Amino acid sequence: MPIYSSDSEEQPVHPGRLFGRERPLHTILGGGKVADILLWKDKNLSAAILVAFTVIWFLFEVVEYNFVTLLSHLSIIMMLIVFIWFNGAGIMNWNPPDIRDIKVPESTFRWLFTKINWLLLTFYEISCGKDLAMFFVAIAFLWILSVIGSYFSSLNLFYIGFLCMETLPALYERYEKEVDYLASKGNRDVKKLYKKFDSRVLNKIPRGPVKEKKFK
Repeated sequence: MPIYSSDSEEQPVHPGRLFGRERPLHTILGGGKVADILLWKDKNLSAAILVAFTVIWFLFEVVEYNFVTLLSHLSIIMMLIVFIWFNGAGIMNWNPPDIRDIKVPESTFRWLFTKINWLLLTFYEISCGKDLAMFFVAIAFLWILSVIGSYFSSLNLFYIGFLCMETLPALYERYEKEVDYLASKGNRDVKKLYKKFDSRVLNKIPRGPVKEKKFK
């Protein structure tokens, strides 16, 4: 049974997937280890990362630990661990540490550069103004972000962003139908407002004639 909004009794609200996506959320997030972490498929690893970032935020923001001091102390601890592990391997019948176990895989960098290129391409397409609604939404979002940034330190803002990234995808996957319905209804309301703004303001802005280029 279709659900009708209070603004119009003729147009039913048909819930669609958020942002018009056609693939599962796990696939959109990469379908690998990162997606498993963000969607809490591996709860132990996701919780460990959340605790680690929380400890880092607590040390820098609450305890006001100096970054260089913390980095030096961590490096000293890691060097001592590797030294004891490597030199005690022959005595205690341990396997010596393997450098391949601590190297960052190339796939991680490829994934990172792919996401950066996607962000740059998306920024360029929005900035071109082909979709005016998206252009104004992006401007409004950046302005709101600048206002929020004036009230929070960079570390606090980064930590809040991390918390959102760590929790919102999992919450959305759990309450997908409810969120999709509210997003569809909100999207329709925004389109109504934009049509009114376009007809009352944008269409009344005088524009010069477009000259056609002649090709010989």
